[in-house]
Amino acid sequence: MRLETGGLIDRAAPLGFRFDGREYSGFQGDTLASALLAGGVRLMGRSFKYHRPRGVLSAGSDEPNALMEVGTGARRRPNTRATVQELYEGLEARSQNRWPSLAWDAGQVSDLLAPFLGAGFYYKTFMWPAAFWERVYEPLIRRAAGLGRLSGKRDPDACDKAFAHCDLLVIGAGPAGLMAALMAAEAGARVILADEDCRPGGRLLAEREQVDGAPGHAWAAELWDALAQMPNVTPMPRTTVTGAYDGGTFGALERVAEHMARPPEAAPRLTFWRIAARRAILAAGALERPVAFPHNDRPGVMLAGAARAYANRWAVAPGRRVAVFTNNDDGWRTARDLSAQGIEVAALIDSRAGVTPPEGPWQLMTGTHVTDTRGRLGLRAVQTRDGGGRHRWLEVDTLAVSGGWNPALHLTCHMNGRPRWNPAIHAFVPASDAVPGLDVAGAALGQFSTRGAMKSGQYRARKALEALGFEPPSIPVPNAEDTPPRLSPLWQVPRTRGRAWLDFQNDVTVKDVALAHAENFRSVEHMKRYTTLGMATDQGKSANVGALGVMADLAGREIAQIGTTTFRPPYTPIDIAALGAGADGRGFAPHRLPPSHAYGLERGAPTVEAGLWHRAAYYPREGETHWRESCDREARMVRQAVGVCDVTSLGKIDVQGTDAAAFLDRVYANTMSTLKPGRVRYGLMLRDDGFVMDDGTCARLGPEHFVVTTTTAAAGQVMAHLEFCAQCLWPQLDVALVSVTEAWAQCAIAGPKSRDLVDGLLDAPLGAFPFMACGEVSVRGVGARLFRISFSGEHAYELAVPARYGDALFRRLVDRAETLGGGPYGMEALNVLRIEKGLLTHAELHGRTTADDLGLGRMVKPGSIGHRMRERAGLSGRWREQLVGLEAVEPGARLNGGARLVAAGAAQVRQMDQGYVTSVCWSPQLDRYIALGFLRDGRNRTGEVLDIVDHMRSGAAQAQVVPLPFFDPEGGRLRA
Repeated sequence: MRLETGGLIDRAAPLGFRFDGREYSGFQGDTLASALLAGGVRLMGRSFKYHRPRGVLSAGSDEPNALMEVGTGARRRPNTRATVQELYEGLEARSQNRWPSLAWDAGQVSDLLAPFLGAGFYYKTFMWPAAFWERVYEPLIRRAAGLGRLSGKRDPDACDKAFAHCDLLVIGAGPAGLMAALMAAEAGARVILADEDCRPGGRLLAEREQVDGAPGHAWAAELWDALAQMPNVTPMPRTTVTGAYDGGTFGALERVAEHMARPPEAAPRLTFWRIAARRAILAAGALERPVAFPHNDRPGVMLAGAARAYANRWAVAPGRRVAVFTNNDDGWRTARDLSAQGIEVAALIDSRAGVTPPEGPWQLMTGTHVTDTRGRLGLRAVQTRDGGGRHRWLEVDTLAVSGGWNPALHLTCHMNGRPRWNPAIHAFVPASDAVPGLDVAGAALGQFSTRGAMKSGQYRARKALEALGFEPPSIPVPNAEDTPPRLSPLWQVPRTRGRAWLDFQNDVTVKDVALAHAENFRSVEHMKRYTTLGMATDQGKSANVGALGVMADLAGREIAQIGTTTFRPPYTPIDIAALGAGADGRGFAPHRLPPSHAYGLERGAPTVEAGLWHRAAYYPREGETHWRESCDREARMVRQAVGVCDVTSLGKIDVQGTDAAAFLDRVYANTMSTLKPGRVRYGLMLRDDGFVMDDGTCARLGPEHFVVTTTTAAAGQVMAHLEFCAQCLWPQLDVALVSVTEAWAQCAIAGPKSRDLVDGLLDAPLGAFPFMACGEVSVRGVGARLFRISFSGEHAYELAVPARYGDALFRRLVDRAETLGGGPYGMEALNVLRIEKGLLTHAELHGRTTADDLGLGRMVKPGSIGHRMRERAGLSGRWREQLVGLEAVEPGARLNGGARLVAAGAAQVRQMDQGYVTSVCWSPQLDRYIALGFLRDGRNRTGEVLDIVDHMRSGAAQAQVVPLPFFDPEGGRLRA
């Protein structure tokens, strides 16, 4: 079926491939679908529900039928769209969802049961008998679910993730996108031009029209090359923008190596991009829609635009004898182009009466519908019915169908935008400002002529440039086709019998939609779920609008009143491997190292996991043989001189906006709006169920600028919580949140000599800097932030610098500390210091404690999250386990974390349990073991001696309940 001339393929580069075990050949530039069609293959798949034979329907990413398994062994990938998969030498493809073969599929027996398997069958059948669900129904459904098969082996190909920033993101490299990119590039803006195809041009690749006197595809290629030479333009072919998100962020999937037989070493197969764009223009074109008529799903029935794409772009005849069925002028193009390529066009069938299609070597049939087809594994004939009701059969092997075009507006709906109906083109078009910062141009906006699309791209680019502060250049619009579309809507052929298909992959028919309507599932969202229409891998790109038209006819309403289902990301399917790139093996969880990590390796410091970070446990010195020796030395060093600790792992969240203070008042249990600029306050955060989520500090750097710190373990949890509050609970508040944990390296400087160390390091004298103060400072010309806070109970500071200076800062601080009799200290000493002061970590904030349990109940104010729920019965009172300090009675007795607390002399059984130990350390200051724990009515039991029970480690000791903190209870040292 390969045409002798034409096409955009390289006939000098033949490629061999296999499909279902048979050898085929194609050329460089083919897709798997075009190469199979060229090889005479029409049957390419089976539908999901009834296993009906399916052939290719489209020529792009909206393909619902031609889904295949590509690759072998561990590299086998299911549900690959043959219309998107580029051909390469040695490609191995297999059909899926069939057994034992594609031509003879035993699963097609379900098609014989179709009268019993209509819409809602599952919901009605699997309800009874109840005992059958686990034993019969669920196993059967699980075996039947899915289309392709995963290999079950570890994927040897790597995927990657990447980030990009630009002034203007142009989505689509068709006529509108290319003109928009040219305008922005000439203005000097940073431009990313992304297109899902491997070549620029959009629909120009499938047409025979001229642009400025040159073939449209040549004009597009020349302009693309010119843009690629400009330093401020980043062209991204094979990249599908899959989703629009908050803050001008877009997700995009780049197919880096899926078109290569032998990818370069270390090249990823896919890369998932997160693109942050100041402005964006959607120029994604439009998608052709089919018409529903009986047996319109046979192999050989395809979209008219796809038929001429295969002929014009890939030099493939879609059939030997073709009929065209259309309700719009665009279908006429298909007849003209196919005939010009030497393909026999048997008939041009137009559903409209009173139109004058172009004459040619074909039969003209106006006011005529296709009412039926014949052919088991491929189309053999179509039945027509004219305006007088006369029927006739026409022998053809291909039927090209056009029911009009739908703008590809999906990205504009990803942030709850609702499209509006445009009666001029009988399609939905994007609503204005559906996504902040995103404009729409070209066919995606309903401008279906080539020149109209170009003008639209220019206009939208001009608006974007003006908003960005650039001067738009003056560029003439090329000469191109400028014919307005003409269409008479036709969703289904009326007065016919037989199943007419809407969703080809999920086997949803007009009858199914009618049944859903009759059973009162009349909301589009209810109909979608009841029939499964639009839930296939193409996400209803070819089915949704036709189904809405059928629903509107059934309801006697306008289609604009019916509305649409919700379009959600991704626009096209994404491999989970790309979304989770790098998240396998050791990369399953982020492996974070603090700026001081290299220094710790040099000093032989072992590391300990803290959340997702690996922090130095202690810094051993020569002659020290046990970790306790190093830990005790470091703790005494901080108490007597000065110590330096890397605390970069603490969560840091930048909070800004006119409502930032009011927002923080709601998310914190205590008040933050009264905090003055230049001051810091301890903060407690509750979950909405009244339990403590986290604690930390809140520093006010300016009237509308705060920096919130969290514990290391809860940084991600708190960030997600704050985003949820800002976006869902109080979207009306003007507040912006950014995680800056990795942006700032932060070091704690603690001890009696800490001020001397800090004062000598800063570019300007420290001056008066009281406890809980904060401010901007400078260190050797580098802007920094200084906080007078303490997690050790000593006079202490935390100094933050941009992350790239973290290693240098830590080394400089340690060098100066050692001249003052101090040095670095690690997590073990940090734990000792904080326990001596009774300070909390997630050993105590483990999700089951309340503010009252921690002795912080008076901090909680009305109106904050969790305030009401903490007042529930049972969450306060003497019977609750309350935070207490525990001190070993015998100086040498060991206490163990996790041990249980019982009254002295009581039976050591579960019924006598009084509480538990959370944190334990040897205190060099008190010369004994001390601990934090929770004891029933603990605050009223100071001085009581308890038995410490640890059956697992055979530990037995006694401890006395003592007031907190253990050390410096007046706090004179930290306020000095």
